[in-house]
Amino acid sequence: MNDHLKVMKQCEAFLEGHFLLSSGRHSGGYCQCAKLLRFPALAEQVLSAVVEQVKNLPITKVCGPAMGGIIVSYELARQLGVESIFTERKDDVMQLRRGFSVGPGDRVLIAEDVITTGKSTMETVEALEAMGAEVIGAACIADRRAAGCDFPLPVYAALKLSIESYEADACPICQEGILPLEKPGSREMPALK
Repeated sequence: MNDHLKVMKQCEAFLEGHFLLSSGRHSGGYCQCAKLLRFPALAEQVLSAVVEQVKNLPITKVCGPAMGGIIVSYELARQLGVESIFTERKDDVMQLRRGFSVGPGDRVLIAEDVITTGKSTMETVEALEAMGAEVIGAACIADRRAAGCDFPLPVYAALKLSIESYEADACPICQEGILPLEKPGSREMPALK
């Protein structure tokens, strides 16, 4: 796992500063996995650690929530030899579109770039289970869930990162007043304060 963090830092996929997470919390560290995923050989290398963990599971499909999970889903599915699909938001609801489908008998692994609170993952689980699929776990490049995070699925990750995150009104980085707040993710958020 330390080798994977080294790779993330080398390709500038692990950032340090002051960041607004999609959960609304603030953090001094951020995984911008798109910077890793732009190099297919590095993505293959890092995600092969996840494939080793899940290769004996009865996976029929891998599903990644848009945006961050799409390429991760593709690469995991490629290495596992199964179908890759993705969910996306329409009218603020995560759903399968573009003719993708799941149903009874499908055992799906959710693929994410980073899992912090698991919000997008659980929205995807809800969409897939409503169509009759069984979700058997979540896979990601970086698992940055806090120790007390209530998450009902097994998580398979290339990296486990312990990066503090803070409620906006209790953020020590904000209180220092030195680093500007950045929002590097893709989810639409209210305007930065």
